Amino acid sequence: MHVADHLTTDQLVALADAASSKRRFLRIRAVLLAAEGRTAPEVASALGCSRRAAQAWVARYNDEGAAGFDERPRAGRPPFLDAEAAERLRARLDAGPTAEDAACTLRGPEVRAILGREFGVAYSLPAVYALLHRLGYSCLDPRPRHRKADPAAAEDFKKKSTA
Repeated sequence: MHVADHLTTDQLVALADAASSKRRFLRIRAVLLAAEGRTAPEVASALGCSRRAAQAWVARYNDEGAAGFDERPRAGRPPFLDAEAAERLRARLDAGPTAEDAACTLRGPEVRAILGREFGVAYSLPAVYALLHRLGYSCLDPRPRHRKADPAAAEDFKKKSTA
C-alpha cells in the first residue's frame, strides 16, 4: 500500500503513544505498518480488522494527513442527555439517595424516576442500564442497608447466634 509522507515514522509513533482512544491508535498503527511495506491483508491480520478497513484508514491518512485519524460525526439519534447533564446525573448518583427517592439505594427503577423527575427525559429500564454502563457504573451494588439499621446491634446478633 502506498503511504503519503505527511509525517515521519517517529512522529507517527509519538501520535500512537499519545492516542486517546483505541480506534485512533488502530488507525495510526495501520499507517505505520503500511509504511513498513506490509500488505493490506498483513495489516488487517496484525490489527484484527478487515482488509477493507485497513485500506480505508491508510487512504484517509493519504488524503487528510493526521486529521484522517480523528473521529467523524456518526449517524444516529442524539443522546437525550448531553455531556453536562450526564455529569450532573453522575454527581447526583454519587451523592446517594435522598428522602424524595424513598429508597435506601439507587437501582435502575429509582434512576429512571430521577431521570424523569429531575432531567425531564423518559428512558426505558434497559436504556437506563445502558446509560449507567456508559457512565462507568456497574450493576453490582453492595447489599443495601436501611437508614434506621443499627450496625452495633447487627454485630451483637452475629456474636450471639449459634449458626
